[in-house]
Amino acid sequence: MCDLAGEQGLTEFVVAGDGVKLAFERMGEGKPVLLIHGFGSSAQQNWKSTGWYGSLTAAGFAVVAMDCRGHGLSDKPHDPAFYGHDRMAEDAATVMAAADLPSAAVVGYSMGGFIALRLAAAHPARVSRLALCGVGEFYLRGPRIANPQARSSLAEALLTDDKAGITDKRGRMFRDFADQPGKDRFALAACMQAMSQGLPIEALAQLQQPVLVVCGALDDIAGAPGPLAAAFRFGHAVTIPGRDHMSAVGERKTRQAVLDELMAAPQDS
Repeated sequence: MCDLAGEQGLTEFVVAGDGVKLAFERMGEGKPVLLIHGFGSSAQQNWKSTGWYGSLTAAGFAVVAMDCRGHGLSDKPHDPAFYGHDRMAEDAATVMAAADLPSAAVVGYSMGGFIALRLAAAHPARVSRLALCGVGEFYLRGPRIANPQARSSLAEALLTDDKAGITDKRGRMFRDFADQPGKDRFALAACMQAMSQGLPIEALAQLQQPVLVVCGALDDIAGAPGPLAAAFRFGHAVTIPGRDHMSAVGERKTRQAVLDELMAAPQDS
């Protein structure tokens, strides 16, 4: 059982092994949950502004929410060598250690889900259960963002000076998101260039944690949740009607599905 109530609202920092400074927040008291946001977002945008902080703490959870490197208040290197999901999973382990969390449930959205899976594979004792939101069938197959061609196309959209010349719908969406105040599109391009392929299905099948997979029914970036959930020994899927990749994170039904998962069984603390 963790008590983080005294830390509510404060941003803290820890330095990763390669010198990158990582920002995180902690709040609430109860069973611990680590939140890892999606690409181009931050703890504030992904989780606080969409109601996750309030819902989780009200339900009796101690929340730690990190800003991934290249995002939010964390350092933003412009070199792709500072990114990749294995390195970013080690960042999550570093934040957990700084927050005195030997183990926690981990909730990841989109890229945060990719990182959460790497964390669970590399540090299984640290992850009591997983909730993967905005990660679905395309993690395994199909038009995966982690494919080199897709990475290159999206990174080009982030780097180009001629924003009006971006003709790809997905590239324009990512660029518009990256141009929001406080974001560094060059750091995000480096992160995109280094994005890792998904873990092989054999590695997913070896994970022993319960895994919830949640996607919007209209999510053409992640795909359907069912095929990915079926890859896990203890996986199950929830589909959120009428929501796409960008809108599912703020949907009350998404939060409720994750809350139901987190409360389904005792967690390590």
